This record gives sequence, C-alpha cells and structure tokens, in this order.
Amino acid sequence: MAKADTKGLQLKRELGLVSAVSLVAGTMIGSGIFMSPQFVLSYIGSPGASLIVWATSGLIAMLGALSYAELGTIIKESGGDFIYILRIYGQFPAFFVAFTFLIVVKPASIAAMSLSVAQYAVAPFYEDCSPPPLIVKCAAVVAIMTVTIVNILKVRLTMRIQVVSFVAKVLSLMVIAIGGIVIIAQGKVAVHKNAFDGTNSSVSAIGMAFYQALWSFAGWYNLNNVTEELKRPEVNLPRAVMIAIPMVTLLYLLVNVSYLAAMTPRELMSSSAVAVTWGNKVFGSWGWVMSIAAALSAFGSLNGTLFSCGRVCFVAAREGHLPDILAMAHVKRLTPSPALIFTTAISLLVLIIGEYRSIVNFFSFTAWFFFAITLSGLLYLKIKKPELPRPYRVPIVIPVLVIMAAIFLVLAPIIDNPAIEYLYVTLFILSGIFVYVPFIHYKFCPGMLDKLTMLLQLFLEVAPAEKNL
Repeated sequence: MAKADTKGLQLKRELGLVSAVSLVAGTMIGSGIFMSPQFVLSYIGSPGASLIVWATSGLIAMLGALSYAELGTIIKESGGDFIYILRIYGQFPAFFVAFTFLIVVKPASIAAMSLSVAQYAVAPFYEDCSPPPLIVKCAAVVAIMTVTIVNILKVRLTMRIQVVSFVAKVLSLMVIAIGGIVIIAQGKVAVHKNAFDGTNSSVSAIGMAFYQALWSFAGWYNLNNVTEELKRPEVNLPRAVMIAIPMVTLLYLLVNVSYLAAMTPRELMSSSAVAVTWGNKVFGSWGWVMSIAAALSAFGSLNGTLFSCGRVCFVAAREGHLPDILAMAHVKRLTPSPALIFTTAISLLVLIIGEYRSIVNFFSFTAWFFFAITLSGLLYLKIKKPELPRPYRVPIVIPVLVIMAAIFLVLAPIIDNPAIEYLYVTLFILSGIFVYVPFIHYKFCPGMLDKLTMLLQLFLEVAPAEKNL
C-alpha cells in the first residue's frame, strides 16, 4: 500500500470532557487502591503515617498533572513525555524516553494492572488460601489479550468501556467508603492504639511507601498521551485533571480509612486481596461481590492504560524512533493496531518474568526519573520562551515542587538500602545508546526490514497516519 494513496489518514478527535475525566480517573482507580494499601502500610509501619502518604501522593499527582496540562497546551501533540522532551531537548534524550517507557515503564504498568485483575478474578475460587501464581498469570494474560482486542477494534468502544467501568469503580469505592463510616459510627473500629505507633521513618521506607501509593495515582499523565484525540485540548485537558484527581484523592482517603476501620494492621498487611478481606469482614457471605467489583475496576484501568500506551508507541514510531510499521493506523477503524500489538507483546514478556510488588517499584523508580526531566523542560519553556502561546499556565513553583518530589523518589530507595536491581534498571536504560547510534542517528536500516514492513502493512491493513493538530 503506497503512502501516497493514504495521505490524510488521521486519528479522530473523539474524546470530550466526560471521556477525558473517565480516562484520567478511570485509569488511576484500578489496581492500586485494591492492591497497594497493604504494601504502603507494611513499608511505613503505622495507619496514621499511611494516610499522610496517601494524601501527599494525591497532592503530588495533582501538581504534576497541572504542570503537564500546561505542557499539553503548548505542545498539542500526542505522546506525553516523549514528545515534550523531543520538542524541547531534541532527538537523543527523547529516544531514551521512548526506549525506556515502551520497554520498561508502560509494559510494567500494564503487567501490574493485569495481575490485579487476575488476583481479584480468581480470589472467590480460593477463599481459604492464596491462588496459585500460574493460575493468576494465565488469567492476567487473558485480561491483557481481551483489552488489546477491544482497543484494536474501535476507539469509541474503548471509551464506552472506560466510562462504564469508571462509574462502576466509583460506586464500588463509595460502598467501601460508606461502609467505613458506618463502622466508625458503630464504634467497631479495629485499630485502637495510637495511629502513629510503629512508624518507620527511614528514607528508604518512606520512598517505597510513596512508590506504592503513587502507583495508585498512575494515570494522572495519561491524557497527555492522547492529546491529538482530545476535543478542545486547551480547555478539556486542564479541566479534566482538576475534576478527576481531587475526586480520586478524596475517595482513596475514605477507602483507606474504611480498610483500617474494618481490619487490624496485621490483617491488612497479610491480605493478598484487601478488598475481598474487607468484604468478608463487612458483608460476610457476600464478600465475593467486592472481588468482582475490584476485578472490573482494575480491568477499566488496564483498558485506559493500554489505550494511552499504544499512542506513545505510535508517536515515537512516527517521529522515526521505532520501525515505520508502528506509526500506522488501520485504514477503516483508525486505531494504531500495530503499536497496540507491539505494546501487548512486551507487556506479556514483563508479566511472565515479574511479580506485582517488584514491577510497581521498578515502574516508579524509572517513571519519576523521566517525569523530572519532562518538568525541567517546562521550567525551560517558562524561563527561556515565555512568548509561546499557552492557554493555560501554572505558577513556576508548582513544577519546581514536583521536580523536588521526583528527585526524592528516585534517590530514596537507594540511600539507606541500595539494591543491585536498580543498578540493572539504570544500565538497561543506558544500553539504549547501542540502539540509538546505528538505527536512529546513522539511520542504518536493512532492506529486509522494508520488505517486512510492506508485508505487515498488507496483513494488518494499516497505513501511515498524519498528525492531528
């Protein structure tokens, strides 16, 4: 299929404010709030300190999202961190963003969310014990493949699922929150000692607790990955994050209070599916309902994450940092199906070799390093190019605070207790130079790759797509 025959093919602007809020909040509310509370508590050591970590994480996510909203109204292209660093700093640093996000960060996010879906989906069948890891991973594979098929078929179908799952997950969290209020009103609170007894104040423990809590807010940046498909981005981008993130933060705090009201810290930390344990304590024989609600919630988050991840891959390929086939869209459905398939393949590989807690920690360590670089680009634009049109602005102190938080989050795990795994992640990121120099800088491209691209183009019925600005 010749490029000349498909000029003008573009992704459609189909995301309005409701879809945007659903994408941001629906991606955030998913696996984290049903999996991370026990890990936050185990790292930080006390219920009171864990609530502070959750509230502070919501504030960090809000400030980060507002800063990204300004970037999104200056650079109105999809691709998030990759496209911002490309436009501000150039090809070389942008490649490392694409390489790391598409091989480590995004697949890790998808793998962790699929594990959450699987953990809750199979929990009712293993009431008296933890489900076998093989069963959980097989269920996670099914979840990823289902979401991939939906995303390939139609954008509108993907967004309908996102909106429906968003409503369902908000309702389920409200049930937990209201249940906690009832428990407190009845005076049946499980925690009776000082809320801050046992707090672990080591830098590493605080950093790891924030990793787990901020994982539950992962998705605050997702709207920037799909800017070209957002209606009136200069209005809907900042408006969506200002609606979604405070709402999610309040729900998370109420849900954590409810968990701590119904369960002792020991019960919470030993639970493999905290919402199910809460449901069994509060609803008795009807506790399995919370398992279904949590699985559906995590599925919606997985759906939104794959949707945005596919766009990052698509944009990186369009800018010449990945094979051309990944920058193509289906000629009829107008979905970036090759990019979605590639993202799925890498995610399945990460899923096979990783487990939930380690995947989340490595995701957070790597992601916040690049968030700091992206926000330093916003500072550069504010100071050096204040004349650029920007319909939305944030005070310069906001990105400065988020950069400081990001630096702490990157250094915290390795200050008190440096682990060799973080060195491996760093070396892997740096290994991208062996890909960049021959294939991106010198544009070495074997002729066989062109033939493979043509075959895949015909097989997948895809064509090159232009920017939608």
